[in-house]
Amino acid sequence: MDAALIIFALVVLFAFLGLGVYVTAKVVGAAKRGVDRTITQARRTVEDTTLRAKSLGQVGVSGALAQLRLDLRTSMRSTQQALYQGVQADASLKESISLFERLSAHGHELDDELKRLEQEPDRKRIADGLPDLRERAARITQAADSLRWAVRDRARRFAADDLTLLSAEIEMESGALRDWSRESVDELAAAAAAWDAAQAKGPAAQSPGPTARGAGPTAGGRGSEAGRAALDPAAPATPHPWQKTRRPESTT
Repeated sequence: MDAALIIFALVVLFAFLGLGVYVTAKVVGAAKRGVDRTITQARRTVEDTTLRAKSLGQVGVSGALAQLRLDLRTSMRSTQQALYQGVQADASLKESISLFERLSAHGHELDDELKRLEQEPDRKRIADGLPDLRERAARITQAADSLRWAVRDRARRFAADDLTLLSAEIEMESGALRDWSRESVDELAAAAAAWDAAQAKGPAAQSPGPTARGAGPTAGGRGSEAGRAALDPAAPATPHPWQKTRRPESTT
């Protein structure tokens, strides 16, 4: 018995220890993901600020590369945010997200290439390749913008349709409320008039009318007999064979 209690206590102890380790690992993982996300956002903010400063403060190839990267990153980030926020209310956007992920691969590839070209010392060669880079960036940003505006137009259309249906339902309900108020008064007035008419006709219907000619005493006799039978007490029930015979009240 003591051994079983000890084993049970050890099992419970190990279970609590395992649960504590699991919870600790989950908390540490969540904290690490939060820190990584914060660092990534901070790095992205710093990089965007740097690109904006280069596009405004530098001329020539460096400024053009910085402007291309800034336009590309802004368009892709805005489209990603619109898609991932819209899919929470519209599940049909999952296919659009898969298309955007394929587009994102081309966007990341171009952004990495532009980032490498910023460190390239041969500026003339970069200037010769700028038209092709601009065309690629324009195709990617146009595709991303098309997805983003389509998602926004879809959400706006759904909101407009829902508002139209809601307005129609409210108008119908308002009309029903107004009709109900008039009909209730009319119905109450009609019911009161019918009740007054029934009360006026009630005493006349209950009072006996003049005896019709040809009815004779038979009808009156039947009526008097029916009334007398209704007023007389009921006859005693026929005694059963097993019941005792009733004694007379006087034995003299």
